[in-house]
Amino acid sequence: MSLDVRAIDESDLPDWCRAMHTGFLRPPAVTKEEVEFRRAGIDVERTQGAFDDGRCVATFRSFPQRITVPGGAAVTASAVSNVTVSPTHRRRGLLSRMMDRDLRAAKERGEAASTLISAEYPIYGRYGYGPAVWVTEWEIDVPRAGLDRRYAGPADGGRVDLVDGADVRELGPALHERLRAARHGVVDRDTQWWQARTGEMPHPNHTWTEPFYAVHRSASGSVDGLLVYTADDVWEAKLSQTTATVRDCFAVTPDAERALWHFLLSVDWIIKVRTGLRAPDDLLPLLLPDPRAARTVTHADFLWLRPLDVPALLQARTYPASGSLVLDVADPAGLAAGRYLLEAGPDGAACTATTRPADLSLPVGELGTLYLGDESATRLAALGRVTEERPGALALADTLLRTARRPWCPDIF
Repeated sequence: MSLDVRAIDESDLPDWCRAMHTGFLRPPAVTKEEVEFRRAGIDVERTQGAFDDGRCVATFRSFPQRITVPGGAAVTASAVSNVTVSPTHRRRGLLSRMMDRDLRAAKERGEAASTLISAEYPIYGRYGYGPAVWVTEWEIDVPRAGLDRRYAGPADGGRVDLVDGADVRELGPALHERLRAARHGVVDRDTQWWQARTGEMPHPNHTWTEPFYAVHRSASGSVDGLLVYTADDVWEAKLSQTTATVRDCFAVTPDAERALWHFLLSVDWIIKVRTGLRAPDDLLPLLLPDPRAARTVTHADFLWLRPLDVPALLQARTYPASGSLVLDVADPAGLAAGRYLLEAGPDGAACTATTRPADLSLPVGELGTLYLGDESATRLAALGRVTEERPGALALADTLLRTARRPWCPDIF
């Protein structure tokens, strides 16, 4: 029997949710509350299912996303999420069919790229995605960290205040937009994101635990940072073994970032801190007097990027130096293939199709890996993934594309 791959309608949502649970090895039961939660947050026209005799056996959806690129501009991407194929229907090309439909629709809409968080590394390279952002999580042994436990607040005249979820819904979006304007790799957060993570509209399948919220206010009173954390309150033999787990922590000034970490690491009874997913070049662990107190517990690829409009992407970002480079991009899907002349500089760039000889040849996924400035073209060439067609082109590519700070994406989507 043929398998029908199509956009779902609202009547399909319960079955689509059941199939998604099945693919993620979660209990397949679906509640009315979950269906309503999903209905409020998805665009059914961008939500696909594969159906076998009327039963949903694969799921896929996308949504518009704004992602900041080097220099502070944002491009519109098609963010892919909720991708599953039921174990009874593997190896039948269902993901390939859904992915092809979505990428071609995104290209037609004018979205410059597609993004996703990959659950498994080997899957998405064959669709033209490359890992563009990596993350690191640390566990900090607080007594060994060496910070002054008598900390009484920032020394710069600012302050750290505890607030509640309603305050975060009011203050958080504007603060996050300031972060997004300053840090490449950061993606936008919609109203439902803030509602779900402050208890106003929590995900019905997740047990809600009210966290602690803290904000940093500068000496002038501006809110420059937000910290969200929980604590497990574990004791043994009348000694605290409490671990604090960071759900969110971001700041728009180094002073605010340092102050929030120092605040958390000085809270009585907290013995360990799990930092959540940070940029690999985060201020942690080097802000600790003893950086060895921070043990790496996760270091992995995170956000993957698939170019769809190469000129739009390369023109959107800025570059630390001036130079020109001809890139020959291979894309078996035909969505981004071509030879492009990049003329770049600190004030911006022009990128056009060209017939000039290539300086570098590379698959579209490797361009995705290089785009946000985290990876080295020289390193990819050593791995056989990029070909230098003109001597010196690799060094120039690294000069133009790499960034002083590594990109960071704090959010799973």
